Order: sequence, then C-alpha cells, then structure tokens
Amino acid sequence: MSFSILVAGGAGYVGSAACRGLALAGFRPVVVDNLSTGHRWASRWGVFEQGDISDTPAMVALMRRHSVKAVMHFAAHALVSESVAHPDRYFRNNFCGTMMLLDAMRIAGVDTFVFSSTGAVYGNASPAAISEDHPRAPINPYGLSKKLIEDALPWYQSAYGLKWVALRYFNAAGAIPEDHIGEAHACETHLIPLACLAALGKRGPVTVMGTDYETRDGTAIRDYVHVADLADAHVLTLRHLQKGGVSEFFNLGAGEGHSVREVVRSIEAKAGASGISRDVPRRAGDPPVLVADCSKARKVLGWQPRRSDLATIVDDALAWHRDPIMATAHSHRTDAN
Repeated sequence: MSFSILVAGGAGYVGSAACRGLALAGFRPVVVDNLSTGHRWASRWGVFEQGDISDTPAMVALMRRHSVKAVMHFAAHALVSESVAHPDRYFRNNFCGTMMLLDAMRIAGVDTFVFSSTGAVYGNASPAAISEDHPRAPINPYGLSKKLIEDALPWYQSAYGLKWVALRYFNAAGAIPEDHIGEAHACETHLIPLACLAALGKRGPVTVMGTDYETRDGTAIRDYVHVADLADAHVLTLRHLQKGGVSEFFNLGAGEGHSVREVVRSIEAKAGASGISRDVPRRAGDPPVLVADCSKARKVLGWQPRRSDLATIVDDALAWHRDPIMATAHSHRTDAN
C-alpha cells in the first residue's frame, strides 16, 4: 500500500509538480488547498480536499481520515512586493498558518515535515554562491516569514520529535508542458512568465526593475531552478527522512545566476520577438544577486538538477504559454523582476 502524503498548497505551481513527482514515485498525494491562489484543475494526482491549513481540527481529521504519514507544505503567499505592502497577510498565513498546521500534525501523530522555504531568507547576501551556513538576514516580510518557521523547526524536533527538512529554493521557473503544469497566477509578477506572454503578444512589455545594480549589466541576477527539478528534490527529501536522515536545511538552485536582461534576451531569441521589456526603477525589497551553492543537496540527497539550464527553462515555459488548454488567469500587472 502506498504512503499517503499530505501536500498543503498542492493545487499551486510547485505543489502540483510535487504531487506529480510523488505519484510517479509510488506515493499517494492528498492535496489540501483553499484555492486562494491555486487551481482545482491543477490537482490531478491523488486526492483533493478543499480546506485551509489554519483550520487545525479539519487538518487533524483529514490526516487521520487518509492515514497521512508525512506533510509537504507549499501553502504560502510568495510575492516579495505584496509582502512589503501587506506584511499582515504574510505573517498571518506563512507564519501563523504554518504553526497551526504543525499543531495539527502533532495532534494527529504525523512526525515528518518537508517545508518549502526560500533563498529570500538570506537577504542581501554577498557571496558569489550562497551556502546554507551563510547568515540569514531577510530584507522583506516574505523572507522573514519563512525564517521564523525555520527557527521554530529545531525546537519542535527537540520537544516533539518532529523530523523535518527545509528546502530553500531560489527562483522556481519553467514548466512541465507534457502534463500541463506551469505558472498560472491570477496576479502574475514573475519575470519568465511575464516575458513569455509579452513575447507571444499576449500582454504588453515586461518591466525590468532596476538597471543600476552593481552587476554585469546593471540588472538583478537570480538563480532559476526548474519546477521539475524542485519536484524531484521533494521526493528525494521525503525518502531521506523515511530512511532516518538528519533534519537539515538545503539550498535548491541551478548554482548559476542569470540577469534579468539575459533572461529577457533569451526569451526574445527563442520566441523570435524583440522589444518586449521596458526599464523602471528598482523595487523595494529586492537584493541585487541571489545564487545558490547546492553542493549539500547534491551530496546528501543525491539531487541533480537536470532541466535547470536557462535554455530548457525558457523552452518549457514558452511551450506552456502556447498550450491552448493552459489556464487564462493572467492579469496585466507589470511589477515583476
């Protein structure tokens, strides 16, 4: 009998990819999502239950009903600019909601937790590649909300025996077009989907936020990791914990940074488009460079990012946005980087 894994936020972008990965690996995903940002159509692997992680009694009942053995948690708000404008939403959902989910696990007797964290916990980090032991100093409420949970996990381990891993991934990107998994946010703010839509003539130019950073072309540099590679890492992490592996923090990225300008030019070249961007001032809360040192995940988890080169990410993202059955929930917001 396959193990049931509760996937909180499993109707979202990364969560749905993780559900696919779990199902392919022989697990039984049990998705719980309030559909505030996720999509019912994206939950196509395992069981779907509409609900909210802050409803502790409902989560306890759900875990018991499905004999859940572990929890993967993706149900977080994740927009930097929104977190600066509305920090209350981020601390209420990302911190308070997660603490209530952990309480439900403890009551239901579920002791294995895989947490979706972020490279944003590092803030304005200076190394060329950031390792897990680099000091964490988030510069926006989103990053801080994740850091607070990271800080709580070791205490839950010592007090309650929680087995956990926090995966600090950098910029999730790309798509799995063969299974219709891609970015379909009602208010899209991410660079690659916005640039793809602009290149395909489905929206106006994407904004390049800041051209005066101390980088090779003046625009911010980010480490883009393919959503399929992130899904693989979550499955490997679950197996690591099932085998008695230590609770740890792991970076997930390609280990290589690309500037905003480089990403835009790559999409223009692949789509045969031009002039799809316009320059605007910097956005509050954005560090100039974020690139991951992922050697620890490679060594301990055996993880290898196989689709995280920029060319593959762009090809897959464009294929998704060309897909006639893709979701059409994109707005015309232009505040992306």
